[in-house]
Amino acid sequence: MLARIMAARMQTELGQALVVENRAGASGIIGTEAVARAAPDGYTILMGSVTTHAVNVPMYGARLSYDPLRDFAPVTRVSTGFNVLVTHPDVPARNVAELVALAKARPGALAYGHGGNGTSTHLAGEMFKAAASVDILMVPFRSTSPATAALLSNDIQLMFDTSTSALPLVRQGQLRLLGTCAPTRRPGMPDVPAVAETLPGFEMSTWSGLFAPAGTPAPIIMRLNDGARIALEDPQTIQRLAPLGNEPFHAGPEEFANFVRAEIAQWTTIVRNARITAE
Repeated sequence: MLARIMAARMQTELGQALVVENRAGASGIIGTEAVARAAPDGYTILMGSVTTHAVNVPMYGARLSYDPLRDFAPVTRVSTGFNVLVTHPDVPARNVAELVALAKARPGALAYGHGGNGTSTHLAGEMFKAAASVDILMVPFRSTSPATAALLSNDIQLMFDTSTSALPLVRQGQLRLLGTCAPTRRPGMPDVPAVAETLPGFEMSTWSGLFAPAGTPAPIIMRLNDGARIALEDPQTIQRLAPLGNEPFHAGPEEFANFVRAEIAQWTTIVRNARITAE
């Protein structure tokens, strides 16, 4: 969804049609690897994320088929966001405290789904289990979409989904929103509590950004960066990002590269401390 929002505005600035191709699976590795192997001519770019360019590094180690620093030329960070805790409407819990109480009263009876090992939807679920000291069943899926479908059909009862995916379904009444995984309440959602209000220190923030294959000429990187900046400054883009729980965040290529390095270091510590590994 973020890629489509950006493409709609950037193609006007670039004078080229932007086609968004979904290549889901393997915690984003399939699509990310495809861009890493693409020609460095500026015609194939990636909407990467905290998963593809930070979490996957400690999760997969030497098995990761690309190097997020060596194989890519950072263009710009696009947005910051956060996960949200959502449940099927039939779950008899109206807030985080009630969900924790329910999980403790019925150990192993509730299940949460995630979109792949090492994704934010997975890490948030494991962090919740540890923080709340509850026994809930983990159900992995190939990507977020089938996990969301299972939640909608009540095959699983809860999920720490990305705000981009979950909030539209919450507004349609198909899911119940219990809290955000931001450290504090969000300005645009003042009535929605942060999970951290019940479980202090709980946070699962996310980010997305554009990457080109390594070796893409600097003038092309800057042209893409300028197109993204103009798109992110457009009030219509900001308006379209807001309902998805995302805030625009433009950065220069060097600033973005430094940010990615810091994220890799941070998530390496988190993943190793949680003892989470890829299957």
